[in-house]
Amino acid sequence: MNEVARIGAAGATAATGAPGGADQLQAVLPHNIEAEQQLLGAILTNNEVYDRVTPIIGAADFFDPVHARIFETARARIRKNAIASPVTLKAFLEDDPGLAELGGPAYLVRLAGASISAFAARDYAQVIHDLALRRELIGIGRNITDKAAKTDADSEPGDQIVEAEQALYALSEQGRDNRGFCSFLSAITEAVNVANAAYQRDGGLAGLSTGLADLDRILGGLHRSDLIILAGRPSMGKTSLATNIAFHVAKTYRKGRLPDGTEGAATGGVVGFFSLEMSAEQLASRILSEQARTPSHQIRRGDMTEEEFRRFVEAAKALESCPLFIDDTPALPISQLAARARRLKRTHGLDLLVIDYLQLCRAATAKDNRVNEISEITMGIKAIAKELDIPVIALSQLSRQVESREDKRPQLSDLRESGSIEQDADVVMFVYRGEYYKEREKPADHELDKMAAWQDEMEQLHGKAEIIIGKQRHGPIGNVDLSFEGQFTRFGNLVKPWQQGGEAF
Repeated sequence: MNEVARIGAAGATAATGAPGGADQLQAVLPHNIEAEQQLLGAILTNNEVYDRVTPIIGAADFFDPVHARIFETARARIRKNAIASPVTLKAFLEDDPGLAELGGPAYLVRLAGASISAFAARDYAQVIHDLALRRELIGIGRNITDKAAKTDADSEPGDQIVEAEQALYALSEQGRDNRGFCSFLSAITEAVNVANAAYQRDGGLAGLSTGLADLDRILGGLHRSDLIILAGRPSMGKTSLATNIAFHVAKTYRKGRLPDGTEGAATGGVVGFFSLEMSAEQLASRILSEQARTPSHQIRRGDMTEEEFRRFVEAAKALESCPLFIDDTPALPISQLAARARRLKRTHGLDLLVIDYLQLCRAATAKDNRVNEISEITMGIKAIAKELDIPVIALSQLSRQVESREDKRPQLSDLRESGSIEQDADVVMFVYRGEYYKEREKPADHELDKMAAWQDEMEQLHGKAEIIIGKQRHGPIGNVDLSFEGQFTRFGNLVKPWQQGGEAF
């Protein structure tokens, strides 16, 4: 048996305790013993090589367990600013049974003597890492086959598919979070690219347009990797606003060439909408109600005139090609939600994700209290935004303490169940409609003075909504006034007094 074969067999035997199993392992799993030897020799000869290869490779990437232990021991020494050489490693590895089969500490000397130049070390490290990924793929494939072959009442096929997707995605992401430091030059280059994209876009937006001019002005659009929390009490119009924004992004989608030369969304984008509260049909009815300008309750009852029904059908035909994808599966665990979002991006593309609403998601694992569960959900949603490099709008309920205050305008402290919502969010917006609360303060008919004052206030508040920006990590906070047509569940740009009389706005 030559030295290479003997090394592989000895290492595998030390790991499995079965020489026959080692031969089978050698025959099936891809590996390169010579590359491992050369890389280890380079590290033992020049410890600076370790710093060059550590972003690429780890101990788990080595096929031979003895080589993995040598690398791990060298790493521990180097991290303590101590020398890692055949002489210094001898004291830590001379009792290693796998190394003893290879000739003991003398094997470390042979590795150092046959080392490659430091210049080629990264190439060898990449070869070793790529082979390790191939072995991982084989392992995942075998695990999928084994689980699928077992008939287990506790393991549904759908759950197995999600687990397989998660395992493959985790494997594809290996090494992406180890970028380490980047130069200031690369950082400012990226900043200039973002500013250039904003300059090139109509209206000077760096992100996706919401279709609401005043909201775009204060936010600068919806920015990639941002988590945007849209919160409010029931009946304030959270879902309506989120639906309006999602539809506008999908409706304005145009594919084109981006400044970096790649194909993508030149305007608008592909939208994924997780409707955990309403069915897909109900959500579609809301959008059609807005576009056809037909009250949603009339659509549900079928109480429409011929003209209204014609507008309804024409709106449906015009919208059928919009890249808006709805998933109405209730009580989705955050892990499945992430897997479905990744799948949508892979198959159709994805530029904006909407989740309605956050408290209806479930944590991947059972938690001892609701606060910890919400914390895991918000961290998971923020991770989705960063992984997929898209803005995510997550709707959230507010606590009832809003109702007990005289001023019903919501605050950050009203976010329900967890401070992690405020902590993880890049933007927190509240929907507030004063008309909703004022309507419930209607005085008795015989109180004429109060009735007159109430009618004046209602007239001022009618058809208006307020978006309160309570937090914005990269910009100012403030209030945005919008119009609101309740019968069509439609938000719009509010015409200012100086814009009356047909002037453009």
